[in-house]
Amino acid sequence: MSGTLKIVGKALPNVPWQDRPAGCTDVLWRYAENPVIPRDLIPCANSIFNSAVVPYQGEFRGVFRVDNKAREMCLHAGRSADGLNWEIEHTPIEFICDDPEVGKFVYGYDPRVCWIEDRYYVTWCNGYHGPTIGVAYTYDFQKFYQLENAFLPYNRNGVMFPRKINGKYAMLSRPSDTGHTPFGDIFYSESPDLIHWGKHRHVMSPAWGWQSTKIGAGPIPIETSEGWLMIYHGVLTSCNGFVYSVGAALLDLDEPWKVKARTRPYILSPQTLYECVGDVPNVVFPCAALVDSETGRMAMYYGGADTVTGIAFGYVQELVEFVKENALDVSILGDEVV
Repeated sequence: MSGTLKIVGKALPNVPWQDRPAGCTDVLWRYAENPVIPRDLIPCANSIFNSAVVPYQGEFRGVFRVDNKAREMCLHAGRSADGLNWEIEHTPIEFICDDPEVGKFVYGYDPRVCWIEDRYYVTWCNGYHGPTIGVAYTYDFQKFYQLENAFLPYNRNGVMFPRKINGKYAMLSRPSDTGHTPFGDIFYSESPDLIHWGKHRHVMSPAWGWQSTKIGAGPIPIETSEGWLMIYHGVLTSCNGFVYSVGAALLDLDEPWKVKARTRPYILSPQTLYECVGDVPNVVFPCAALVDSETGRMAMYYGGADTVTGIAFGYVQELVEFVKENALDVSILGDEVV
């Protein structure tokens, strides 16, 4: 790409990695040993997917969506030395919360984990009279302290930025409804204290094709000199149901609700057996991305068919250039879903 892209963040020389296969021209490519986490890694699990991973003291830790054999949606902590071979706790996380009303666990799914300043923040789709955004923090992935829910129901896909923006915590989300929402735009919100959220700003709407029904933020945005790189999922309503694919966008660094560019084509779509066949067919759902700022290598964790967890690899530099060279003409998009 023209010039030198700067990636803000720490070096991560042990990021999981596999070179691009010979003959592959895609901007992302799959780990040859996918799924990296099978559906039955722990005895209680019906499925393990849509989960978040972060670096931790030279190794890796994560919060995992585990749907158990009663089909209850739970969150479990996990550890790995290499980001590929995982040990997941057999029992769900028990959040420590001062308010029994907020802390009463109903369900939890699709977590994200974000390091900000001195701790790891966990956001997830939390059950409180409908789906909303739960917020907690941990220092060690053993004790998790739950805070106030970020928003009123109904909301999903709460994704925090990895630093304060203009002195405020910042989060992306997708307001929804009570069910399997057949619509959805991405919004930006900010907070001075992780309790009171406001300054809600529209980021972007669904567009055409693979992202025509609804969209939602995926991994924690990656800060670069070209803007925030936001990987997101987009949904197409086919004659046989929803199809979840992955795209990317560049957001303004200081005003992240302003979209500089977003991909017209997808960068990953359900094509393999473990992405097309499972509890919910035809789904790739990104929730985490590990990045080595020195080399630009990226390992993206994603759910496959709401059943297993896979990894795709790529270079941040190539992905940013791909977004710019394959950008949707956002100027022709109105407020309505098209």
